[in-house]
Amino acid sequence: MQEVRRPTLVTLVVVSVWTVGGLWLDSRVGGTGQLMLGVLTAGVLAVLLVLHAPAVRIQALAVVAIATLGEVVGSLIWGLYGYRLENLPAFVPPGHGLVYLAGLSLATLLRDRPRTLLGAAALGAAVWGIAGVTVLAASDVAGTIGCAFLICVLIWTKRPVYAGVFVVVAALELYGTALGTWTWETSVPGVGLSQGNPPSGAASGYVIFDVLALTLVAKLGTAAASVQTRRARSAPASTGLVARISSRASVGAGR
Repeated sequence: MQEVRRPTLVTLVVVSVWTVGGLWLDSRVGGTGQLMLGVLTAGVLAVLLVLHAPAVRIQALAVVAIATLGEVVGSLIWGLYGYRLENLPAFVPPGHGLVYLAGLSLATLLRDRPRTLLGAAALGAAVWGIAGVTVLAASDVAGTIGCAFLICVLIWTKRPVYAGVFVVVAALELYGTALGTWTWETSVPGVGLSQGNPPSGAASGYVIFDVLALTLVAKLGTAAASVQTRRARSAPASTGLVARISSRASVGAGR
């Protein structure tokens, strides 16, 4: 148990400290400084990946790839939100890997109480989503829809990692928007639904990235296992065929 707790605790502490410090630094630098933050964030991710199992490393890298595509679409093309320098900061792609590791680590720490984490995340999403269309100053219909989707995912999959990601993303969104690192539009472009800054359902986007990444990794793992099984089955047959050919050749040579 101690061996499991150490890397998860280290991951949570490092991600928390780096997120708080890194986003604060980003608010005070230009393009070059932002690029350096991206390099350093990638380094932090690489170091943390060493602490985790190979399967987790693959999952985190898959999240980075899919989430980066989502960032390009959501920010640069669709315009749901925009970053301070009107770009895609270099620290964002590896940052998604850190978010996934933090959410997974939180779920791992609470693995003896998965229902508690799932229930807390679902309750938090429900309260925030309802508040977005009732008491909050900025109307957040899109966020409420996102929260409803997230709650459905939590109930359907019962995977604590998604609940852990929600908790991490909720804190990240509140902090990042407060600093002005990124800002959400008041309404969804092309749709017109109102959304907060941040939307209560922002975590649903992260969960979609994670669902797609974990599904992709699982499919690739199954395909790789199937290929290895086929190769293992064909190897004895090939060996036997070669042996028979060699035997016949030897007999022919003796004649």
